Amino acid sequence: MQEPIKTITVTQAKEKLADGHAVFIDIRDPNAYAAAHVPGAIRIHNTNVDAFIASTDKSMPHIVYCYHGITSQGGAAFFQEKGFEDVYSMEGGLRLGGLTSGHH
Repeated sequence: MQEPIKTITVTQAKEKLADGHAVFIDIRDPNAYAAAHVPGAIRIHNTNVDAFIASTDKSMPHIVYCYHGITSQGGAAFFQEKGFEDVYSMEGGLRLGGLTSGHH
């Protein structure tokens, strides 16, 4: 049976971003990522996901985010299935703001 998807609030995500102890995964489209994203976030898409899974430290906390916090739940479930130990879906997604770099 699959573990339930853990969620993290934007406030908690900001704390993890500030202490540098999390990998942020952006699953939005390239234009949205180019416009604004969490500093240091990695945009994951079909062509780079396998290399990312192979090269990342699966024991680190990983925070998946999207626009509204809905698609990221499926993304978090996918990474859980791939053996990631500490995966979160960011509640509310980037529309809540406050974490991004770039222009709006």
